[in-house]
Amino acid sequence: MTKEIVEKATFAGGCFWCMVKPFKEWDGIHDVVSGYMGGHVVNPTYEDVKKGDSGHLEVVEITYNPSVFSYDKLLDVFWQQIDPTDADGQFQDRGHSYSTAIFYYTDEQRQIAETSKDKLGASGTFSKPIVTPIRPTETFYRAEDYHQDYHAKEQEHYEEDRALSGRDEFIAGHWS
Repeated sequence: MTKEIVEKATFAGGCFWCMVKPFKEWDGIHDVVSGYMGGHVVNPTYEDVKKGDSGHLEVVEITYNPSVFSYDKLLDVFWQQIDPTDADGQFQDRGHSYSTAIFYYTDEQRQIAETSKDKLGASGTFSKPIVTPIRPTETFYRAEDYHQDYHAKEQEHYEEDRALSGRDEFIAGHWS
């Protein structure tokens, strides 16, 4: 029996609650875990990250089968969930911990991400420059259990928060 190939991708796209559901909807995606990456505090809590002095970003770590759902496709989904021109947070969520980033695991992922970013910048979709950084992966810290699959566990609160964020209007205004 052939062993299934599984890889990881990690993206920061503002509030991690809003970044889980868009990836979970696809065949080939095994898991999407909310967490923290990119800071200097070991084992940060949500409160550490939210205060903004841990250096971490809210991220989603995606485990996927690249022969079913490619890294290129993951990037397409990612770009269509964020405002890649905003370096100070995403939508109603402001501050460093809510900024965007692509964390790469391999040189191949880095190259694909850079090509994707360049292509998006040249597309004319946005009038401002694409500022989302492409960074090497650092230690991933899983967020507290109550943050995992928040869109499903706390559906009413999730939908209210998302509706107030302005994310959906932005997406509808930039993507068909």
